[in-house]
Amino acid sequence: MIKRIIKILLATLLISILVISYLSIFGLKTDKFNNQIIKNISKINDEINISLKEVKYVINPFKFSINIKTKNPKISFKGKKLEIKSIKTNLALKSLINDQFSINYLQFQTKEIKINDAISLGRIFYNSPQFFILDTIIKDGFITINGSLNFNNKGKIKENYKIEGSIKEAKLNILNQFILQNFNFNFNIDKDVYLLKKIDMLFNDIKIVSPLIRIKEEKDLFFVNGQFSSDNKNFDIERLKKTFSNLPILNEIQKIEFSSNNIFSLNVNKKLKFNNFKIKSNIDLKQLIVNETYLKLDSYFPSFIEEIKFTDHKITIDYDKKKFDLKGEGSFFLEEKVDNFSYQIIKDKVNILFDSKINLENNPLLIDFLNYRKKEGLNSIISIKGKFNKDNQLSFDLINLKENDNEIFIKNLKLNKNFKIIDIENFNINYRNDRKILNNLNLKKEVNSSYSIKGESFDASRIIDNIMDNDKENSPIFKNLNSKINIRIKKTYIDKINYLDNLYGDISYVDNKIDNLKLESNFPNKKKINLSIETKSNSEVITKLFSSYPKPLIKRYKFIKGFEEGYLDFYSSKNGGVSNSVLIIDNFKVKEVPIFAKLLSLASLQGMADLLTGEGIRFTDFEMNFSNQKDVTKIDEMYAIGPAVSILMEGYIESNKLVSLRGTLVPATTINRSIASIPLLGKILIGDKAGEGVFGVSFKIKGPPKNLKTSVNPIKTLTPRFITRTLEKIKKN
Repeated sequence: MIKRIIKILLATLLISILVISYLSIFGLKTDKFNNQIIKNISKINDEINISLKEVKYVINPFKFSINIKTKNPKISFKGKKLEIKSIKTNLALKSLINDQFSINYLQFQTKEIKINDAISLGRIFYNSPQFFILDTIIKDGFITINGSLNFNNKGKIKENYKIEGSIKEAKLNILNQFILQNFNFNFNIDKDVYLLKKIDMLFNDIKIVSPLIRIKEEKDLFFVNGQFSSDNKNFDIERLKKTFSNLPILNEIQKIEFSSNNIFSLNVNKKLKFNNFKIKSNIDLKQLIVNETYLKLDSYFPSFIEEIKFTDHKITIDYDKKKFDLKGEGSFFLEEKVDNFSYQIIKDKVNILFDSKINLENNPLLIDFLNYRKKEGLNSIISIKGKFNKDNQLSFDLINLKENDNEIFIKNLKLNKNFKIIDIENFNINYRNDRKILNNLNLKKEVNSSYSIKGESFDASRIIDNIMDNDKENSPIFKNLNSKINIRIKKTYIDKINYLDNLYGDISYVDNKIDNLKLESNFPNKKKINLSIETKSNSEVITKLFSSYPKPLIKRYKFIKGFEEGYLDFYSSKNGGVSNSVLIIDNFKVKEVPIFAKLLSLASLQGMADLLTGEGIRFTDFEMNFSNQKDVTKIDEMYAIGPAVSILMEGYIESNKLVSLRGTLVPATTINRSIASIPLLGKILIGDKAGEGVFGVSFKIKGPPKNLKTSVNPIKTLTPRFITRTLEKIKKN
């Protein structure tokens, strides 16, 4: 009997072991417990409904639990359905018997589902602002997820979860500025750590790839770091303008093409606000074409027309919250002429520092106000170093140009936002200009904030030309100069041939205007020239110029040729924008005055015309009284008298628009005879001569400067004014 009982027990035990072994190894497929599983899942969240088909149960005898696996279940919530590939879970036998929540862990694998549907499911469990923002910016795409979740006895997900998967063909639109398309990557999510791998996307049509981006959550921040690269891309400029509308320089870019490799890090809070962004980039700039609007290079580079092209630049960028550091080098084209340069730009909280070196060989360079020209084919190096501060002040620590023996050096030059000089410490030039004239000059700031200008030689002809050719007041190059300038120059050229010896004197500026000036010098023939400017207490400005050798000054006026001898005395008084001036030139002769030669020819005074176009005609006196206001010069009276001819003229000249002159031209013999006919006075001045009648020419000159019309009429009677002025000059002489 005992043996039989033992056999039955052994058989039962064996069958139990076999059943348990079978259920542990192969499991049991049934739908008998589906309702119980659904009930337990609904305890996680009652908004989720799950539809199960056949379920496989596998016993874990060592943990007294049942492993459950089902394929192709469907999850539905809020009218949406998710296709699930498989779900695995575990039921504790004890908790199942006690009708408690019995799921210990949950493993699941989804099919390819829409990202927005997955986000909606996530919002059921954790309805955070991040999910809302993601749901707003993600417009399309698919996701597959493999997840492993562990639950406590209250059904809460433990922190040791693991989720991995992939995203394909996602599309994001961030504020209609940043468009991400064909966004593909794999991801792994553990507690507080998110790994994004094999990223491939189009960012505003820029191809971006990244092997890894790591996101770590600490407290309420996400710490993001990783790397990415972009393929060589010819960018859509119009899209860039819309994306970065706050960068006006983009309006001047015609084309940009580059590739890059980048390492970055940043912090993101739970409201998706970025902070502590850092990036290190290596950029291969293939091509950048920029219009000339901002660069204004045409005044310095004669070969420059419309655009500048940068090619093959290697650029590194190191950026963080405290500093931006950019270094680069490459080539640039002005039209078809190529040169190269290197550069560094550093931006901190206060300043933008820059350091550049330009190797200029194939392009010519012109500095007009210095009359300096570097010809094409000559190698020169331009070094520029300085900073731009938050007050819009531009400071150049150094500007240096070297070309063979030629050098231009500037130290500590400060400009305001309108490029007016605030301060300068040193300006030194040593070069031969295109006239082969040596310019050796130094401007230096002294201890007492005054300046000294000293040098061996300087070509001032371009400065003089600019002053004489411009009727308007020149715009000051200083912002507000209040200093005294001491000048000592051994040789100062006023044109290609003529120069002054030992120019010396002082200039005092108050509020950017000349308050007092006194300059003296000699010509090589020992003739003197003096210039003075004095500002009175009533703001009247008195200008005086005297030269005992005026020929170099007069020869600048093209309508007078062959000027010789004489001396020049100029006086001007200016107040309230109106100047009244007197110009006197005595004891001179001219070889050719084309406009008056034409008048004499028209008047059939051929002998006088021959004098004006032949050996020359002498004048004993020339005096002109005139005034200037804005663009109009009014000639109150211009009178010249000489042994052969005398002229009286008045009128006005509107700068570059209109000339209107009229006057009287009379041979000297006629003048003598006319004055001789005056009772008593004529005998005293001229003597007893028989008069043959009065004869001369009245004339009018009018029209645009380049198309003057001249008309003449013989006159029989001289005006009292002409006679009076002639008598005054005769008495004076």
